[in-house]
Amino acid sequence: MKIVVDAMGGDYAPDVVVEGTIAAVREYDTTVILVGDEAKIIPLLKKAKYSGANIEIVHTPEVIEMCEPAATSIRRKRNSSIVVGVNLVKDGKAEGFFSAGNTGAVVCAATLGLGLIPGVERPGIAIVTPALKGITLIIDVGANIDPKPTQLLQYGIMAQVYCRNILNKPNPSVGLLNIGEEEIKGTEFMRQTHELLQKSNLNFIGNVEGKDIFSGKCDIIVCDGFVGNVALKVSESAAEAMQVFLKRHLLSNFLGKIGLFFLLPSLKRFKKEIDYAEYGGAPLLGVNGVVIIGHGRSNAKAIKNAIRVAKEEVERRFNEKILEAISNR
Repeated sequence: MKIVVDAMGGDYAPDVVVEGTIAAVREYDTTVILVGDEAKIIPLLKKAKYSGANIEIVHTPEVIEMCEPAATSIRRKRNSSIVVGVNLVKDGKAEGFFSAGNTGAVVCAATLGLGLIPGVERPGIAIVTPALKGITLIIDVGANIDPKPTQLLQYGIMAQVYCRNILNKPNPSVGLLNIGEEEIKGTEFMRQTHELLQKSNLNFIGNVEGKDIFSGKCDIIVCDGFVGNVALKVSESAAEAMQVFLKRHLLSNFLGKIGLFFLLPSLKRFKKEIDYAEYGGAPLLGVNGVVIIGHGRSNAKAIKNAIRVAKEEVERRFNEKILEAISNR
């Protein structure tokens, strides 16, 4: 198995990408194709004293920056690490692709390059978040900001397949993110989506509110990409602020500093539980190939775990099961 990794994607690329890749090939039985500027990649491999055969390099002279518009950049920069990486999967030279680079460019390149699974109208980005009761999968968090009700139904079906086959939840419950729990709440779009989900074969429990994202009330939360992305960014900001507030108050006086010493083991466990790096990347569901999108600030641990997630999707023939579920809806 070969997984393509965008060596130039992310705020700390290529350093952490190479570091995470080395950790992945040592821990998992897979080969990684690093796509990017070989003049930057090779010295990092030498510095890490890696000389194995499980890392290949495909040189690309161009990089799509985070600030560049998605559609324009993938047309203008056909020799970029994102476009070349997706094309390696398209041409059958690898089974999966991961990038922590420009999310819009990855979505656009994957959709145009790989196409969509028959029966899927738009791809959706799914993320795994910690909850008070286990974990919750949220879809979509940014791929499609103006969807149709039928597309949210497709998100629910794909997320159900992901939970069953990757997260090992045999009958995941599905909720629709809305401004209230009652069926009549929300816009006409939300009410139509609610009706479709209710008539489907999904284990649909009805509307859920923002307060339920981390409560564990349901296994899957379905929403449009605009709302999902705002919810994601607010959650990340709140988690970071909470850690800063806690540290600030604990270090404000002598007794707090003493207490911090005894709390350190618990704080480390807390940080690990809410750390996105533990979950790797976010799968782009619906494209006809395995594509994982990483956080722009991904560290080496996140890179390593994202490669693991891509490997699991390939091994479990995930897209074939999505096609079957969409066909039998």
